[in-house]
Amino acid sequence: MSTEITDNAGKSRYEIRLDGELAGFAVYERGEGAVIFTHTEVDPAFEGKGVGGSLARGALDDVRAKGLSVVPLCPFIKKWIERHPDYEDLVRS
Repeated sequence: MSTEITDNAGKSRYEIRLDGELAGFAVYERGEGAVIFTHTEVDPAFEGKGVGGSLARGALDDVRAKGLSVVPLCPFIKKWIERHPDYEDLVRS
């Protein structure tokens, strides 16, 4: 199964597709030097398969590559970062 994570800037969200099918997304707003994550959603058909975690990792890796910080207002993204301390440096204090 192929996995693709993209930044759909037109919709202000990162999307994850499995074999071309939209499986979930993480909505964001852009702030001064930061990406503010506000909501994450995974299609019920894909829940329990690690899709949310893959989406979080891919989105945060992209934010890091762009040299931006993160404001995790979304509870899912916030908890994911707490469970993966190697991403805590991205959080704007």
